[in-house]
Amino acid sequence: MVLAQSGVITGTVRDVNTQEPLIGVTIRLNNTELGTVSNEAGRYRLENITLGSYTLESSYLGYQSQSKFNINVTAGNAQIVNFELAPAASKLQEVEITANRRQSAAVADLVTPLSVQGLSTEEIRSNPGGNFDISKVVQVLPGVATNGTGGGSRNDLIIRGGAPSENVYYLDGIEIPLINHFTTQGSAGGATGILNVSFIEDLKVSSSAFDARYDNALSSVFGFRQRYGNPERFSGNIRLSGSEFATTFEGPISPKTTYLVSARRSYLQFLFKLLDLPIRPNYWDFQYKVDHKLNSKTSLTFLGVGAIDEFSFGVPRNSTPENEYILRSIPLNNQWNYTTGVAVKRLINDGYLNLALSRNAFNIDLEKFEDAQNNNNALQTLKSNSRETENKLRLDVNKFQNGFKYAYGVSGQLVQFTNNVFNVIRPELRDEQGDLVQPGLTVNYNTNLDFFRYGAFGQVSRSVLNDKLGLSFGIRSDMNSFTETGNNPLKTLSPRGAISYVISDKWTLNASSGIYYKLPTYTVLGYQENGQYLNQAADYIKSAHYVLGTEFLPRTDLRFTLEGFYKKYSNYPVSVRDGISLANQGGDFGSIGNEAITSNGLGRAYGLEFYLQKKLTGSVFSVLSYTYVVSQFAGTDGRYISSSWDYRHLVSALLGKKLPKNWEFGAKYRFAGGAPATPFDLEASRRNYGALGVGILDYSQLNSERLRPFSQLDVRLDKKWNFNRVTLDLFLDIANVLGSKTPGYERYTFQRNTENNGFATTNGGPLQEDGSNAIPLILNNDDGNLVPTLGFILEF
Repeated sequence: MVLAQSGVITGTVRDVNTQEPLIGVTIRLNNTELGTVSNEAGRYRLENITLGSYTLESSYLGYQSQSKFNINVTAGNAQIVNFELAPAASKLQEVEITANRRQSAAVADLVTPLSVQGLSTEEIRSNPGGNFDISKVVQVLPGVATNGTGGGSRNDLIIRGGAPSENVYYLDGIEIPLINHFTTQGSAGGATGILNVSFIEDLKVSSSAFDARYDNALSSVFGFRQRYGNPERFSGNIRLSGSEFATTFEGPISPKTTYLVSARRSYLQFLFKLLDLPIRPNYWDFQYKVDHKLNSKTSLTFLGVGAIDEFSFGVPRNSTPENEYILRSIPLNNQWNYTTGVAVKRLINDGYLNLALSRNAFNIDLEKFEDAQNNNNALQTLKSNSRETENKLRLDVNKFQNGFKYAYGVSGQLVQFTNNVFNVIRPELRDEQGDLVQPGLTVNYNTNLDFFRYGAFGQVSRSVLNDKLGLSFGIRSDMNSFTETGNNPLKTLSPRGAISYVISDKWTLNASSGIYYKLPTYTVLGYQENGQYLNQAADYIKSAHYVLGTEFLPRTDLRFTLEGFYKKYSNYPVSVRDGISLANQGGDFGSIGNEAITSNGLGRAYGLEFYLQKKLTGSVFSVLSYTYVVSQFAGTDGRYISSSWDYRHLVSALLGKKLPKNWEFGAKYRFAGGAPATPFDLEASRRNYGALGVGILDYSQLNSERLRPFSQLDVRLDKKWNFNRVTLDLFLDIANVLGSKTPGYERYTFQRNTENNGFATTNGGPLQEDGSNAIPLILNNDDGNLVPTLGFILEF
């Protein structure tokens, strides 16, 4: 093969407020003589670029200049880099001030960058230990933690002390309820991510000051923007890593139409069999995007993402107490999900409108038996089949007139929810004389629920005092046709406001406050007893946010932020059965919310965040964040105690270094304070373990203990070879390179006998139904394995 000497960057330039293409914008590649201007369609193209990493700058009279960092030019795919420019102030002095503070190291969001962080394509792709999983990549951002202690078995995202169910996710403006495989119904976490990072142009995470167009968010809004396919030729990439094989293809269908399509297949089941683990997870996922330009004013985007998750058990070679626990405690979990939709963008006078029609569905089947997988219906303790379907229509109009930026819109959806549940909460137990020792409790119902959800919003922002003071105000209301007060728009009236003041060309002071609402999960709303919906009186969960912060931009590539936040929760669902807030749930595989609740739970989360982000301008890019967060919720007794997400201290750091001859090194470090833990009720655990396969927690001592802190260092080494229109990237990614112990929650089981063919007993006889002759064993859960992944990415 002949080594290639150059690559291509192409893209579009638009007005951020009106989405009109901008003609004649200067695009320049830093530290080179290369430059061009955008054409009448706002498109530009740079050719004959020496391979390497660059900063790309755009400039246009009357607009703020913008830089895009770490553009990695290879001989494989063309790099597609789009710009959205904001108008500058009229006076030269103000132009300079605004331009300096709006470089790409900052994140522009309406008026204020408060509580908003972003990651670019290259930062997402090259994240050490990220394994091309967006849920792991975002852990470098401030205020972001994962379930338990940050270990590798779960992908729950805990934002500023809120439960994982409090986040919402949007893909090109279309909501996607799930971003993980083997997700927990009623929550949002799972085992590994669904989204293909090759599609993502950038990611914006808002942890407060939410735009009023977004509903159902209490802790964060994730906005994923996908790039469009290569408009010039067929191209793509093939990726092989330690757990999966993925393909991505893209190209033009016609001069006005491009496509992106991908499929991914795991082979974790083979790896787990090799490691003698009894679980056999297996998944597929698929994703597509088609962009079509009807005319100069109207464009269509068709998108879809879906997954098939299959979970089974195998027979381990060695039946250890740990393997026995896994077999008995984890339900069979087979599920599928998809989101598909079409979005129309139409340019209008002084703005644009978006119309999105989408459908998403999630189906989950759970099964569990007393003695693991024997398929004896008499010993079945869990059988659940549930499907959540949402058919959505959203319209928003966005205008920019006389310095005012405003938006308004409506949304509506038809919800279809079925839930067939048989779940033994605790078995009936009698002693040898037949006397009742423990009354049984079984949940058994069938739900078939259809109802409507609808909402409306308005948002306006304006910069005054020569663009030094930015003001933003929004309001929305959400309703539904199912809950008792669901059609009262005043119950969910959600005002929010933000203010930003430019102290100097480097310093900005920001503040925001808002009230946000979320409808309880469908598992809660659909819960029945004796054919009656018990939770129809449930209220929308309410959260009030108060945030104050500052942003410092000493250089165009360097950004510091410091923020203090306080969140106050009310109307949180509380379990009638256990008396605890459902804010503590959502970190286990399976399903939550299938129970009676009251809407009188309270909560609070507060803390301080520091963030440093250094974009790549030479050969180094880095991120450093520290968060102090307190998260407390109250149950039936009204007493505030640490929630399951109360980690207190969170530290993350990322360092990337470009080396000679196309080598690249990256390192990521994470630290989390000890997670709260609840001890076992030893008597109840002994009685019920034989049937349920898990210990029973003592909720009278909820989160009264703490695990050890978590820390982990991940490293990654890449080497690229460029050939004619082909780039090969060989990488070594080592998670937990120091082999640090990963503290996890203890596991309750019974001791095995010496023959390892059953449980040991105190009298040598068979295990009694109530476990009275068992020998309890509590297993430590602090494995800390070094996990190397050797793989490659072939771009063409």
